[in-house]
Amino acid sequence: MARRREFDTDVAVGRAMRLFRRQSYHGTPMPQVMALLGIGSGSLYAAFGSKDGLYARALARHCDELVAELDRGMNTGADVRTALHTFLTDVVAAGLDDPERGCLLVRAATERTDHGPTAQRVEETMAAVESVLTGALEQARARGELGGGHSPVELARFLTTFVQGLHVMSNARADRAFLESAVAGALRALD
Repeated sequence: MARRREFDTDVAVGRAMRLFRRQSYHGTPMPQVMALLGIGSGSLYAAFGSKDGLYARALARHCDELVAELDRGMNTGADVRTALHTFLTDVVAAGLDDPERGCLLVRAATERTDHGPTAQRVEETMAAVESVLTGALEQARARGELGGGHSPVELARFLTTFVQGLHVMSNARADRAFLESAVAGALRALD
């Protein structure tokens, strides 16, 4: 008879997500993962198959939350400039409040480029971010918030790249003035 699982896999994935976000995949040894989750290797492997399986679930949750947060932020009813300013300053604040936090998507994009499933998840998430931004910018153009010469797709690609850059600069310990100046410059691209 199989033993009943004695831990909450959702809680475990959330904890692993935060750990991988701080330390990266390669920087997180299995004993530390098991200690954080309070489980043995048998339980971890039964629930997730491997460290890769746990990482994949953690990355998926991070990516889903990131896209959902962006989507909520772009659909508040505010004009696009206000919505983007709020979203970008929230990214800055999160990085300044917890410089060790990191971004799991950035870590995955830079650390695991040779791991097919991870690279695919990164690509899908970047495409989803671009899609949310493109939709918001197209609506903004229809409302007259953007000049006709702006391409919503090009602006969305710029902003997708810029958001990842904010995460990198937060990890590099850029100060508030630097990051807020960068946000102001990015928003001028909408002029």
